Amino acid sequence: MTTVTASPVVVRGAEAPRPFALVRHSLALARRSLIKTMRSPEQLLDVTLQPVIFVVLFVYLLGGAVSGSTHEYLQLLLPAIMVQTTMFGGMATGVNLNTDIGKGVFDRFRSLPIGRSAPLVGSVLGDLIRYVVAVVSLLVFGTLMGFRVETGVLPALAACLLAILFAFSVSWAFVLVGMLVRTSGAVQGIGFLVMFPLTFGTSMIAPAETLPGWLRSWVEINPVTHVMNASRGLMVGGPVAGPVAWTLAWSALFVAVFAPLAVHAYRRRA
Repeated sequence: MTTVTASPVVVRGAEAPRPFALVRHSLALARRSLIKTMRSPEQLLDVTLQPVIFVVLFVYLLGGAVSGSTHEYLQLLLPAIMVQTTMFGGMATGVNLNTDIGKGVFDRFRSLPIGRSAPLVGSVLGDLIRYVVAVVSLLVFGTLMGFRVETGVLPALAACLLAILFAFSVSWAFVLVGMLVRTSGAVQGIGFLVMFPLTFGTSMIAPAETLPGWLRSWVEINPVTHVMNASRGLMVGGPVAGPVAWTLAWSALFVAVFAPLAVHAYRRRA
């Protein structure tokens, strides 16, 4: 009598990820997210048209009153708008993740031999293209309007990278919100409630010295103020060391606090 031995069934999706596999899987899914964005360029309208509208409105409505000339105000405004725009791009990360989870996209990843956190990390990394597009489009438009870097190419590049780094750090807070609320509309609503005090409650539109005492107190402790001051210093001149140090410290704090919470919330939901 012949004995038939059944072979064990290997479930690929249950394999433990090998060392460095999470990084590889995350980069692969980041590429997927990038391709999806490039095939739907309308997703980039918020980081291309919105900053242009803000620059035009603020420069021609407030430039003469605040700085005495539109050119001087453009030099003051554009580095700050760059920071604001990249932060709005980070908010879109939470919205998109919430939408994908609602559509069941992340359910399909469970059957794949990848780390559980890879889809989340990949989506966050893939959205870095939004920050790059925002910075490049804003600088091109600003140059056409008359903006000029007064410090040099390398300091200006450092300002762009600093704005992107801070926006990436803040995006983890919006990822957490996207994991906790049910709809993408709720993510966007909460995002705007947070973003407007953070970005407009700064020295972006007017110097802090001209603001009322209560508002000036908020501006001075607002982490976004440090990022905007650092970007201005690196692009048009001014204090650099202090604002850059504060920006790096705040960026590290946002990642240390919100990234683990976002990953934990993602694993519970997905």
